[in-house]
Amino acid sequence: MKRLLKLPSLLRFTLVFLIVLVFQSCSEQQIKEGTDKTPNITEYLRANPEYSLFLEILDITDYASFMNTYGTYTLFLPTNDAVKQYLADLGVSSVKEVPLEDLKDIVKIHIIDKTISTTAFTDGKITTPTLYGQYLITGAANINGVSSITVNKTSNIVVSNILAGNGIIHAIDKVLRVANKTLAKTIEADKNLSLFTEVLKATGWYDKLDLPITYDANKVGSFLTVLAQSNDVFTKAGFSSLQDLKNRYSKGTDPMNPADSLNLFVQYHVLPNLNYLSDMATTPTFLTKAPLEVISSQLDKQSILLNHDIFNGVQEQGVAIIRDLSNVTCSNGVLHYVDGHFTIKKRVAAPVYFDICDQPEFAANVANYRKTAGVTFGFGNNGALSGITWVGQGSINWQPWPAAVNGDLFNIFRFRLQNASGSSNGNNDIELKTPVIIKGRYKVWVSYRQNSKASTNTKVFFDGIQTSRIMNGQEFPNNPATAGSGVNDKVLESQGYKRYIFPHVQSDNLNSRLVGIVEVTTTGRHLIKFTTDACTGCGAGDGDRWDLVEFRPVDMDQIWPKFLKGIKTGLPSGNDLNGDGLIQRSEATKGDNGNSGY
Repeated sequence: MKRLLKLPSLLRFTLVFLIVLVFQSCSEQQIKEGTDKTPNITEYLRANPEYSLFLEILDITDYASFMNTYGTYTLFLPTNDAVKQYLADLGVSSVKEVPLEDLKDIVKIHIIDKTISTTAFTDGKITTPTLYGQYLITGAANINGVSSITVNKTSNIVVSNILAGNGIIHAIDKVLRVANKTLAKTIEADKNLSLFTEVLKATGWYDKLDLPITYDANKVGSFLTVLAQSNDVFTKAGFSSLQDLKNRYSKGTDPMNPADSLNLFVQYHVLPNLNYLSDMATTPTFLTKAPLEVISSQLDKQSILLNHDIFNGVQEQGVAIIRDLSNVTCSNGVLHYVDGHFTIKKRVAAPVYFDICDQPEFAANVANYRKTAGVTFGFGNNGALSGITWVGQGSINWQPWPAAVNGDLFNIFRFRLQNASGSSNGNNDIELKTPVIIKGRYKVWVSYRQNSKASTNTKVFFDGIQTSRIMNGQEFPNNPATAGSGVNDKVLESQGYKRYIFPHVQSDNLNSRLVGIVEVTTTGRHLIKFTTDACTGCGAGDGDRWDLVEFRPVDMDQIWPKFLKGIKTGLPSGNDLNGDGLIQRSEATKGDNGNSGY
């Protein structure tokens, strides 16, 4: 021992430190990870007695420990008064009298596994479902001049954005209830939907809307969305009873038959999947349970309008979803109310003339768009145009061109495949949303201005399927110099080309190419995409300039009507008898049996 004490002081200090360290390692240590001392959700509830009853529910269901672990949760926290009202509604005096499974459901409907502050709330569903699997709906209310945020239309947030160590808390004044009624039962419970309920039962759809949720192999649930018509809506449309509807739609056939018109009427009011108002406002078309039939949807200011479409230049008035009544969550779907009677419209295939420059962002440039003295302008970022997406670094431009339809062209900066380094600074895979096209078979024509720098191998895809022919933007139309000479229009059409402008001017170099025949299976908006490969000999610059895409039914004349050049005034003039920018063959003032002059 004396020898140890005679050791150098530094060595003695090192030995003592090691001995202490060994003893410390033998005892249990409470180490707090991190430096944030903000209490977790459960700790916060224990420190705030005004939430003791919901804390008791968490303790009984074993969720108290769950809400004390690391995570990013959102808790909609009922006050004690809210829980007391919930118990009174059930006719019990304590939390312990509520069945355990019901308490677990109550807990799960109040928790979202994501931190969401009120700044992320919208007038509609919260994008992440609760632990129960149902979505919560937020909105705004004004009570006695005081604005507040509502949850599921029944609860008001009284204290918001309480930060916890593992998430955020919003205190609410009513307990949220699980939607345990099916669509069928929810509809039946509303006396204003009594006739709609009768129709559901007469067609067999009541039973279908009363089924519990099932899940497929991909865990996709069998949720449905119903667009319900009230008794008042039926009355205004001339239907006061089920028999009235049978007389109009069934006409002696069995309404239980899926091919029966009344059955199809119901099918057209049922959409697959969960579609809340926020979905209806942002998705242009929805498939219905009626085979290959769709409903269009668009947001017009504060209204969501269904089937508010333009066909053949005529605006058809749609019906609005009644926002205040809608977004009713059910155990197997969501219910909306509409303010008008609607049904499947029987339509035949009709031509669609899609001027690619009809883009809202182009039109917003009022100083230049379709002005005789307008100048070229463009958008360089993908996503800047609501109806168009593309790949690449170049811009998509609007270009004035007096010889083209409506006096403009869709100008693509270097339409060609990007190389590995992306140094070509061009664009490719340009995809556009079409106007509404009625289901049927169509020939698709793409019109363009010939240019020696354009892509020579442009492939066209309709709804992801490639058409049968390619475009070569360097091809000249087979244009004769004078009327009465050159290739006949019909012969030119048989070769897959046509002259689409009246009167034809050779130097304009405007050509139209038949890219194939497509089958449009559903009425609605569709996608058309243009893509190409590496362009040899294209040269620098912006060589591809497109005018419009025509969808003409296969049994329609593919040459006439033709288009007048320049900006339309909306007034009939010259040969344009209707003021619509189109001219029929019979309206031409001169002719050579369809030869080159037209």
